[in-house]
Amino acid sequence: MNRGFDVTVVGSGIVGLGAAYAAAKRGLSVVVVDRTSEPIGASIRNFGHLCFTPQTGDARRYGVLARELWLQLATDAGFWLRETGTVVVARHDDELALLDAARCTQLDDDDRLPVQEEIRMLEVAEVAERLPVRPGVATGGALLAADLQTDPRTAAAAIVRHLQRMGVEFRMRTAVGRVRSGLVETSRGDIATGLVVVAVNHDIDQLLPDTAEKHSVERCALDMLRVDAPLARPLGAPLLTGWSLIRYRGFASLPEASAVRERLHGERPDLAAIDLNQMFTQLPDGSLLVGDTHWKGVTVAPFQSEAAVNLMLTEAERLLQAGPMRVRERWQGIYATAPNEFLVERPEPGVLAVAATTGIGMTTGLGLAEHHLALELDAVSAPTSKGLR
Repeated sequence: MNRGFDVTVVGSGIVGLGAAYAAAKRGLSVVVVDRTSEPIGASIRNFGHLCFTPQTGDARRYGVLARELWLQLATDAGFWLRETGTVVVARHDDELALLDAARCTQLDDDDRLPVQEEIRMLEVAEVAERLPVRPGVATGGALLAADLQTDPRTAAAAIVRHLQRMGVEFRMRTAVGRVRSGLVETSRGDIATGLVVVAVNHDIDQLLPDTAEKHSVERCALDMLRVDAPLARPLGAPLLTGWSLIRYRGFASLPEASAVRERLHGERPDLAAIDLNQMFTQLPDGSLLVGDTHWKGVTVAPFQSEAAVNLMLTEAERLLQAGPMRVRERWQGIYATAPNEFLVERPEPGVLAVAATTGIGMTTGLGLAEHHLALELDAVSAPTSKGLR
């Protein structure tokens, strides 16, 4: 039997790291257990785009909280983060109408982000000032002012190092076989604990299969690219398109989204077939992240379609002022997907399972973890469970 901890976190993705951070800030002893040697999942295989503005409901509330946590961690842990907002390029009047409808909706939102004007409509010239889009492509656009951008390849590792300095213990290359009240069984021995936080995203069906089936959790695989693109000038902010608007619920749930969706799917059934989210971010070294496709299933095939890759590259070259794009890297990301955007379950006393079951884990994960750890930990004035100090 290993020594006891107040909190044991299973999983070192962004939700797991957020849970460890929430507990460590409260002065509790924390151990993070993961079967890998470092974070290698969806938390590093993404755009680094923290898109708070397009969220609604719980995602909005978690996002508002997560934004402050990202800003604090960037300072304390010392990783790259920029407050450029996001620019949406509209290529049709119906996209402009959808953006304006979202702007009017957010004015009445109770969960406001800390910017005076979250969505600001942009004229064609303003879009061109911020992004190297080809002349004649844009009819206008919008600035999502509260959004942030980080480099996911370096942020997670920096957060791990910061948590270690805070006293969090990491037991990597350690498999968890079972969790129950007060105990986590691992390949390196049992851990006595107070609270167990299961934050393994899509692998929840391996550890808590009944919970996964109850919430209809599947896997969503996506294809992404990192390219060398000689852009006319740097990308001043993450770039979203109409294909993005019909994905994020803050836009997609509005009546004006129907016209955009019907037109895009009618004009480009080939892009609809790969479930495209046409978006771009630029890393500090100048390389461009291009994506992304989506394929869903309980198990997803590991094979990437070269036809889908060619479609993404062709559309990128049609949109951006750039020379020929050379693929530097390509990869498949996998995240949990379910009918609801979040899974929060307490399968037995002292065990909390949390996951973002959509593609906004980086945006909301820190807030999701903070909110639910606060509910668990702040409800008691002093630790009382076995393993708590």
